[in-house]
Amino acid sequence: MVSTEYPPMTGGIGRYTANLVNALKKKGIEVIVVSNEKGNGDYKGISPENKLTSEILLKFVNDIKPDVVHIQFEPGLYGLYISPVDPWKIKTNIDYFYDNCKIPIITTFHSAYTFHEWMGQVFYIRKTGKTGKLGIPARALVKGWKNLVSYRPFIKFNKKKLKQSYAGICFSNYISNLLGGGLNIIYHGAEPLISLNLSKEEAKQKFSIPLDKKIAVTVGFRTVTKGWDILDKVKLPDDWLIISNSAKSHYNKESYYDKLDKDKVIDLQRGFLSEEDLSILFRASDTVLLPYRITSGSGVMFDALAHGLPFVASDLEFFKEFAKMNLGLVAKRNPKSFEYAMDVLVKNYDRYKTAVDNFKVHLKWLSVADQHIKLYNNAIKHYKA
Repeated sequence: MVSTEYPPMTGGIGRYTANLVNALKKKGIEVIVVSNEKGNGDYKGISPENKLTSEILLKFVNDIKPDVVHIQFEPGLYGLYISPVDPWKIKTNIDYFYDNCKIPIITTFHSAYTFHEWMGQVFYIRKTGKTGKLGIPARALVKGWKNLVSYRPFIKFNKKKLKQSYAGICFSNYISNLLGGGLNIIYHGAEPLISLNLSKEEAKQKFSIPLDKKIAVTVGFRTVTKGWDILDKVKLPDDWLIISNSAKSHYNKESYYDKLDKDKVIDLQRGFLSEEDLSILFRASDTVLLPYRITSGSGVMFDALAHGLPFVASDLEFFKEFAKMNLGLVAKRNPKSFEYAMDVLVKNYDRYKTAVDNFKVHLKWLSVADQHIKLYNNAIKHYKA
């Protein structure tokens, strides 16, 4: 299992990978994890900055001779480089490994964007250093050009990784379609860590949340792409309250933290939550708010669904796919639209809650592990043949 991001490093991909590894081990699969030296992998040394990542992996694979190599692929975690002069020379530090590995590769794709979202990243640059008055416009101009000329190369780059793999995995049909189809849709695993016997009241008390309020929660890394700037502008019914909790990813260098109106949003400020605390917070809540500007997917959405919470999210393609299953609603990313969506959710809450409860059985980690094991076995049979 290859992932540069791995606990105790904070990050959604690392957390996902660790949970998958634990589930595979419970199924009797021997898993050897290769990670960043700051992660608790069995073998370390790969990182976005390490240009020898491919050589390290090849040596390790040649020494250990595993049956399958499973790569958690987020290009930025392997040192994504895009040339503004020749964007077709897009590369990462793991490309050479894909070109030369003789063991079957399974690749989980964590990123794919529509052109609109790919270009949208340009407008969310924030000042992170002494760049002067022209710093932000100049950086936006450079990034805008790079994004404009690199979208097709980026998609082709991902498609090449898929072609070099025995099989590709992603969390939604939306991502599969962007990469040309043919990927295995295996949902992001998620399930409560705490006993469901814990009442909402007890869960609320753990975080000092008012007991007489229904809770709309939002959690995650507070970067500009998450769109939290509208949270304290959304007016909910009097018996509802917005709770937020944010953290910073290990690799994220963006310093962005808008102060929310504390009279309208309770900000827990607990940082990166443990699995247990996250589960307790979801247990205390009734819905999750996801006002994202950009996303390839959302582990927070899957976590919320696993705890029985329908969502209200921006009308991005990823969220639209799950809204069509009646697991939540999508809205234009503005306060009035979110207010209207919340009103619809409140009036039809039982219908959405029933759909979520029926869906969440697909997110059990052992079920997710079984689907992976089936792919591994097929890859091994194909390789030996």
